[in-house]
Amino acid sequence: MNKYEVMFIIDIDLEDAKKEAVIETVKEIISAEGEVSKVDVWGARKMAYPIQKKNDGYYVVIEFTAAPTLPKELDRRMKISENIIRHLIVNLDEK
Repeated sequence: MNKYEVMFIIDIDLEDAKKEAVIETVKEIISAEGEVSKVDVWGARKMAYPIQKKNDGYYVVIEFTAAPTLPKELDRRMKISENIIRHLIVNLDEK
């Protein structure tokens, strides 16, 4: 089991309930094969540059432990999601 961190930006135009639903969906994907250790919701922030013609996003960071196969599946499912603008998965174990 490795330690990972995923940071993703949710479309700012979504309703609060839908933003929470996106976060819960990501947590469920992780919990299927791993364990969520920390969820840090940064909230609405200005992005450094426009993405999909949007200047603001709703930022979320989740730390988790999982087998090395989970990040690939998580990456695939986050790419499919229409509500997630960008995401980045980082292995925290590597130096």
